[in-house]
Amino acid sequence: MPGTLTKTRNGGMRTWFGGEPFSSFRKEMDDVLSRFGLEPENWPSLEHVPALDMSETETAVEVKMDVPGLKPEDIEIQVRGNLLTISGKTQDEKEEKGREFHRVERHQGTFSRSVTLPCDVVGAKANAEYKNGVLTLTMPKTEPVHAEKIAVKAAT
Repeated sequence: MPGTLTKTRNGGMRTWFGGEPFSSFRKEMDDVLSRFGLEPENWPSLEHVPALDMSETETAVEVKMDVPGLKPEDIEIQVRGNLLTISGKTQDEKEEKGREFHRVERHQGTFSRSVTLPCDVVGAKANAEYKNGVLTLTMPKTEPVHAEKIAVKAAT
């Protein structure tokens, strides 16, 4: 059966038709995506996903996200139901003539991160602050829904 993994003499894994399992998997993914008109060099990059912490108190949910190098106006926050989406854009630096880059690791461009909140919040009353590259978002929780007892009457 094509794609079955087998052990090699040195203990490594390979497919029975030869090659490493990850390289053959990558080739299969390349083939599938190219059928949809997506070439590997055009795949969306997943390398920039800002780190975040989410905590909860009795009255609010707080999210802290590392987004250095942005201006507050470059950050967009949306709450839809219990889904929080934070997106932003870093400005591309101008190319400098006469400079040869040996390594470029800092992210340039857009990012978007969505997380499910642990409870419902009042997005309209949220407070967002940006200081020293950290976005702090505090969202008050909605009032809890209390169960109401309904008396059952005997039918006449």
